[in-house]
Amino acid sequence: MSSPFLSTTSRDIPIVPDRAALLFIDVQNFSCHPDGAEWATMTAQDMAQIRDPFLAQMRDHVIPRMQRLQTAARRAGIEVMYTTIESLTLDGRDRSLDYKISGFNVPKGSWDGKVLDQIAPQGDEIVLPKSSSSVFVSTHIDYLLRNLGVQQVIISGVLTDQCVESAIRDACDLGYLVTQVTDACATFGEARQAASINAIKGYCRQITTDALIAEWQG
Repeated sequence: MSSPFLSTTSRDIPIVPDRAALLFIDVQNFSCHPDGAEWATMTAQDMAQIRDPFLAQMRDHVIPRMQRLQTAARRAGIEVMYTTIESLTLDGRDRSLDYKISGFNVPKGSWDGKVLDQIAPQGDEIVLPKSSSSVFVSTHIDYLLRNLGVQQVIISGVLTDQCVESAIRDACDLGYLVTQVTDACATFGEARQAASINAIKGYCRQITTDALIAEWQG
């Protein structure tokens, strides 16, 4: 499929539904549920200062926006996809060195590796387990997107300044036009969120949930 975007000199191009995919990054039990394993080794103080504000922000603001994006994308005929941190093995021997050093192992088939119930996949929507920060490094998502005819990637997820940023940079370098839904991404604290949004803006179009849905609805 030839691209209508090859000669563009701007990232600010409206979404063409049959050329686009909405990708949710790591919105899963491991890191977005109060019982997720990411919090298992946290001290009570860190839970109060890091986990609890993050989960409250997700519950009250970010997840409802994700739900609206998901519904609007399905109605518009936009491919909806998901990535989760999950090893291909039980002991995580296939993980990246960085994940091994960080102590991240979400065993194959585990509850922690499932997409959060609030935005659960429907039908045959694609879920890609990954074992590195970037979905473009440890999965075959580039191959899939090209087979699907996708040239615009819309990104929502967590953490904004880690796996979301990694996906944006790699997608950009691989030739996709990337749209980041800024208020449907989250990390630990407002300062980190603001710094990430500012740092990554040179790689993508940035837009809010309301503005993007209004664009799709014409």
